Amino acid sequence: MPRLLIVHHTPSPAMQELFEAVLGGATDPDIEGVEVVRRPALSATASDVLEADGYLLGTPANIGYISGALKHFFDTVYYPCLDATRGRPFGAYVHGNLGTEGAVKALRDITGGLGWRAVVETVALSGAPDGDARARCRELGATVAATLTL
Repeated sequence: MPRLLIVHHTPSPAMQELFEAVLGGATDPDIEGVEVVRRPALSATASDVLEADGYLLGTPANIGYISGALKHFFDTVYYPCLDATRGRPFGAYVHGNLGTEGAVKALRDITGGLGWRAVVETVALSGAPDGDARARCRELGATVAATLTL
């Protein structure tokens, strides 16, 4: 059974809402045969990454960059996973109050270095999550999970 790893840094109510929407999409009952594993960014390990077939990444945009927790995750797993995970699918969501461009670029650069394959555009959101934001995150989770069943 394919495994989807959700690595997230969820320090705020807004990020919690988005995480729950992503998780709801990834675990949609219409998507059968995918095991969904969730790990906070500070506790996710190289073993978690190596055992997964695809990834969902969630981070706040902090001062124009990904969170320190997600950066730590990438610092920890980058070289141990570099060759073994090339070509694996991923998706990401970013929430910021003052802009998300730098965080989105950082995710693109780091995942590009790992050779991961974006299967959907990163969901970048600002302000309080509304119904549209939650729907976009739910679709993100469902899309990445469904990719693993193809």
